[in-house]
Amino acid sequence: MFTGIVEEIGTIVNVQRIGQSANLHISATEVLADAKIGDSIAVDGACLTVRSLSSSAFIADVSAETLRRTTLGKRKPRERVNLERSLRLSDRLGGHLVLGHIDDVATISGWKDEDYSSIMQVEMNAGVQPYIAYKGSVSIDGVSLTIANVYRDVFEVALIPYTKDTTTLGAKSKGERVNVEVDVVARYVETLLLARTRFADKDEEPDKSARLDMEFLAQHGFF
Repeated sequence: MFTGIVEEIGTIVNVQRIGQSANLHISATEVLADAKIGDSIAVDGACLTVRSLSSSAFIADVSAETLRRTTLGKRKPRERVNLERSLRLSDRLGGHLVLGHIDDVATISGWKDEDYSSIMQVEMNAGVQPYIAYKGSVSIDGVSLTIANVYRDVFEVALIPYTKDTTTLGAKSKGERVNVEVDVVARYVETLLLARTRFADKDEEPDKSARLDMEFLAQHGFF
């Protein structure tokens, strides 16, 4: 588990394809200070396990599923990535609870500058739209951000200068793809409330017709 507070920006040294999977070789310093083999490090928001390491780099295995579900499948040597070590129980929770399990790969649809801060606009796919709440939390490439506005198919997040300077988000451009993880609390609330949801067999697609909506909340006395 992570907080979405990026500790440093690392650099991809090499991407070694192994069948449908891969090994990522990433140079870093801060996150390796007390790292050991088997530790978890979030790379652009995706939780990866350290396979081997030195004082200046580490190698992580990336499964075929992770390559499909995140931007890591498209990353190349010399590209920069956000890095964060897993949360310790004694740490301050400066961001929000981030699992490192990416829900969607989204596209940056626009930027707006507001004095010294900026607004990033991100397109929403239908699958994550129910979990994007005004003033709620979202993780973009492993960065904990507050949702500033929500529209039909786009949400906005505000980036202060510190965030732009200490993460890769400040260098992102319109049209680039980013990893999005929604707030895990929203997912658990939906699961608890949707008693009518049908759980699919392993060879079936889940029934997504039963979703949390205003009609469902009214029927169950929430307003």
